[in-house]
Amino acid sequence: MARSDEEWAEEAVGYTSTLFSAAYRMTHNSADAEDLVQETFFRAHKNCESFRGTHLRAWLSRILTNTFINAYNARKLRPEVMGLEGYDRPADPTGIGRDPAEAALDRLPDDVLRTALTSLPAPFLRTVLLADVEGYSYKEIARITDVPIGTVMSRLSRGRQALRTYLTDHATEPSAPDPASVPVSTATTG
Repeated sequence: MARSDEEWAEEAVGYTSTLFSAAYRMTHNSADAEDLVQETFFRAHKNCESFRGTHLRAWLSRILTNTFINAYNARKLRPEVMGLEGYDRPADPTGIGRDPAEAALDRLPDDVLRTALTSLPAPFLRTVLLADVEGYSYKEIARITDVPIGTVMSRLSRGRQALRTYLTDHATEPSAPDPASVPVSTATTG
């Protein structure tokens, strides 16, 4: 039995916070996350007749991920514009109580992280995002992407390794000031 538009919309809207959380983890920006969720709902509603009725959350998450990938691939083709990107991300200057990996990621410029993600082949990127950003299990990812679990495991492993290699090459530790650049006072107090 086919669902009415109202029934479909009511169920889909129930996943708004889940989709927003995933979108925010992808974009690191509330406005971009809201836009991504809105575009996801637009595309989902436009194509709701193709939904097979098995797992709406997985279907919406797939649309969200594909929309994110398409947006970043499109941005790669545009010339880069200098702006104030990254200044809206809250900083934790002390780093106390934070996972070292999270702290290292926060120190990376957003463009390095975006480049790392978009440098992955689309199947690897989709798998990494579904597993590490959205928290899906291997089985769920296999169902969403329509590939065997072994392929999911392989793509996830290879995608993570490629990201690790790229980010290791571009990671910077917070550095103390270069002693040669610190002015030395020659005056003595007496």
